Amino acid sequence: MATNLVENNSLLDSVDARTRLAGSNKMEILLFSLGTRETFGINVFKVREVGKAPHITKTPNMPHGVEGLVSLRGNVIPVLSLVSFLDLQDPPKEPGKTMMVAEYSKRTLGFLVHEVDRIIRVDWEKVRAPESVLSSNQGLITAITELDNGTLVSLLDVEQILANAFGEAIIVDIPPAQVAEDTGVFFVDDSVVARRKIAEVFDKLGVKHKHATNGVEALGRLQGLAAHAKQTNSPLRNDIRLILVDAEMPEMDGYVLTKHIKSDSRFDGIPVVMHSSLSSEANRAMGQAVGVDAYVAKFDAEGLAETLRPMLER
Repeated sequence: MATNLVENNSLLDSVDARTRLAGSNKMEILLFSLGTRETFGINVFKVREVGKAPHITKTPNMPHGVEGLVSLRGNVIPVLSLVSFLDLQDPPKEPGKTMMVAEYSKRTLGFLVHEVDRIIRVDWEKVRAPESVLSSNQGLITAITELDNGTLVSLLDVEQILANAFGEAIIVDIPPAQVAEDTGVFFVDDSVVARRKIAEVFDKLGVKHKHATNGVEALGRLQGLAAHAKQTNSPLRNDIRLILVDAEMPEMDGYVLTKHIKSDSRFDGIPVVMHSSLSSEANRAMGQAVGVDAYVAKFDAEGLAETLRPMLER
């Protein structure tokens, strides 16, 4: 894999270009290597720039996998060695000297890798959950896709990696919402960590919840709930007061899922909120382009609760 370093203005498309991907069920992946024969990928929308790693300042009591801190344009950011988190065959001794600077949930971080290859565009329907593939890394690999030459690409669950490094977000006391006891919501997210934290928020709000792990599963379950409501001649809103969707998911992303929901009159009056670690303005614009009612960056439990509360109580 040849190294091909790219900087912010050439790596990322313009807001308009990226917004055009919304609803197309396509994603752009930045391919990279961790010094083995395996190929890994990360959503390019999360990457701000790629370049040679600057001097890393070692600091005491850093969590496992965190190499230290770097100063980047006046900001001090932590740098994680991705090799340290994955169970690789014949792992390299060094963490790599190429750094990807990424933004997750309003947090900027550096990820050390060995080589960066290129950006590819793939259909989400060709992205699958890992199942038994790379079972030793289950929980850290969120999905698998295949290149035209047969090469498998493992997409990292960065949310799980960050939780392993820094611990999961602590959810403080959230006052219950003023809703009826049988108020229900539906959410979908492919990350185990995210599903667990979202469920905690809904539990504290005092609302019942159902969930799915990808967009295809979510659409099928939602359509089933809508069909049952029609059959029993009861308003669907009695069962689902709100739908919370992730942006990135195998098989069908949150943008396409939202388009399906918004084009189905059975879901009229049920707000759709996008909840994503893709927290840039470009991604908010993509959400707006498909009609989401609100966009919340992961993972701010209080912010999520306060966004959802008025929609649940009205």
